[in-house]
Amino acid sequence: MAGESLMNDAIPLSDSLSQVNGWLENNSDILLQYGVNIIAALLILFFGNIFVKVIAGSVAKVLRKKDMDPAVIEFIHGLVRYLLFVIVLIAALGRIGVQTASVVAVIGAAGLAVGLALQGSLSNFAAGILIVAFRPFKSGDYVEVAGVAGSVESIQIFQTILKTPDNKMVVVPNSSVIGGAITNYSRHATRRIDLMIGVSYSADLQKTKQVLRETVERDDRILKDPDVTIGVHTLADSSVNFVVRPWVKTADYWPVYFDLMMNIKQALDANDIEIPFPQMSVHLNKVDKAD
Repeated sequence: MAGESLMNDAIPLSDSLSQVNGWLENNSDILLQYGVNIIAALLILFFGNIFVKVIAGSVAKVLRKKDMDPAVIEFIHGLVRYLLFVIVLIAALGRIGVQTASVVAVIGAAGLAVGLALQGSLSNFAAGILIVAFRPFKSGDYVEVAGVAGSVESIQIFQTILKTPDNKMVVVPNSSVIGGAITNYSRHATRRIDLMIGVSYSADLQKTKQVLRETVERDDRILKDPDVTIGVHTLADSSVNFVVRPWVKTADYWPVYFDLMMNIKQALDANDIEIPFPQMSVHLNKVDKAD
C-alpha cells in the first residue's frame, strides 16, 4: 500500500515538471530576450556610472587647470554628475522595455510634485547657481553670512559649508546666504584696525597722541600707506577717547590687533598716562533738622 501511494504522488509531480519544461521550451525566446535586456540594463548602469565619474572628474580637472575657485569646481562637478546619471538611468530603463518618453514624462511630473513639496530645496539650488555666477566669495575666504562667521570650505548644490575659527563645521542653506547681507573679510588685501583708547581727563592730550603714534609705528606689520589715523573721538563720562586706526594686511589683522592692544597699555603705563575706569562721584549734603 505504501508503494502504491508513493507511485500515485510521483505521477502528479512528474506531470508538473513536464508542464514547467514545456512552458520553458515554449517561452525560451522571450525569457532569453528579457534576460539579455536585464543583463544589458545592469551593464549600462555599471559602466554608465563609471563613465559619469570619469566625465565629471575630467570636467573638474579642466576647471582646476584654469585656476577656477575650488568651491565652484565642486558645485559644477556635482551638477554634471547628477545630470549624467539621470541620462544613464533613463537609458537602462529603456533597455528593459520601458518607454523613455514615458519615463521623461514621469520624471517631469515627479519633478513638479517634488518641486512643489520641496520649494525650499529648489530655492537653495537656484541660490547656489547665483553664488557660483556672481561669486561674492570663494573657497578659503573668511565671511559672515546668515549670522555665521567662518572660512568657506565648499559651495554645494543646496548648501554652503563653513568652518568656524574654533574648528566647527556649519552648513548654511544657499537661500539663507543669498537672502541676507554677505560680509567678506578676505576680499581685499588690506584691512583697517579700529581701536578706541580712553585716557584720563587730566592727561596731556598732545603727549598721549605722540605716545600712541610711536607705539603704532614701532610695529613693522603696520602699513605706511594709508597713514594711521589718531585723534580725539569722544569726551566721554569718565575718559577722553582716542581712535587709533592703522592699516594692515588682511592676514595680519588679528595678530596686530592683539599685540597693539598690549603695547598701547604698556606704553601708556610707562608714560604715567592713566587709563580710567568708569566711576561715579557721590556728593552728600548735610541737612539741618528743624527745631
